[in-house]
Amino acid sequence: MEKVTETWVTAPDRPVSMTNRTACLVHIYPTGSGMGARYPIAEAQLVLGRGSDCEIRINDHSVSRRHARIQPGADGYYAVDLQSTNGTYVNDVPASMCKLKDGDYLRVGNCIYRFLMGGNVEAEYHEEIYRLTIIDALTDIHNKRYFLEFLDRELARSSRYERPLSLVMMDIDRFKTINEEMGHLGGDFTLRELAARIKGNIRREELFARYGGEEFAVVLPETPPDGAVKLADRLVKVICQQPFQFEDKTFSVTISAGLTTTVGEKDITPSDLIRRADEKLYQAKNEGRNRVCN
Repeated sequence: MEKVTETWVTAPDRPVSMTNRTACLVHIYPTGSGMGARYPIAEAQLVLGRGSDCEIRINDHSVSRRHARIQPGADGYYAVDLQSTNGTYVNDVPASMCKLKDGDYLRVGNCIYRFLMGGNVEAEYHEEIYRLTIIDALTDIHNKRYFLEFLDRELARSSRYERPLSLVMMDIDRFKTINEEMGHLGGDFTLRELAARIKGNIRREELFARYGGEEFAVVLPETPPDGAVKLADRLVKVICQQPFQFEDKTFSVTISAGLTTTVGEKDITPSDLIRRADEKLYQAKNEGRNRVCN
């Protein structure tokens, strides 16, 4: 049975004044019909959980009946974990009680919310909604929609100026096994950690995106095959050389990658290039995984 003992924030007697300040939570993950939903925060507490008595009711098995509470204090708002099974996190850091700052990410189970506070929450909210259209909320890299638009523009430029354009498609090896052994929270952690490691190796003019599920893509403008192979090899090593650690579990992760390059081809579409790179990716899988094929 879940523990429901609740600990209140110790704060000055006078609650935060809402006269000059407003705040809200915005649902950003998982995607679906609830994405972008806004929950205004007033002077009263706001509880998140599966229970019917919660102000934000979340129908997700990873969320406890009374999981976390947003509580106003004299100096701001606090996120308080209610001894939930899977914990409450602020910016991916475990938090039993944490003062929230504008823009913080609040995670309860595998659900993620963005905390917005200030004098112009309405404008910030609309900016966040736009951001959700181009950024993958779980991994904080570009999403499939933005990837396809970017690839289409770069293909047109490659065709017009006869310049090289390379595409790398990558996939986590045996991701289903990771989900089974680590649970879905461990699977989500793996996706975020992998994205963070790869992101640090991508240059400003290149694009790194989540294509879907456990598949990722890197678009490399002005990059011939040898340069693309060099980068892909580096990314494979970045993932496999250092184990991943989720809670008290340490485990290995590898990726397979396939790549293709075009130079000034006419009438080529994003689907054509993706199909070519995917064929090489499947070849890498069939040849033993944890490798690059081109």
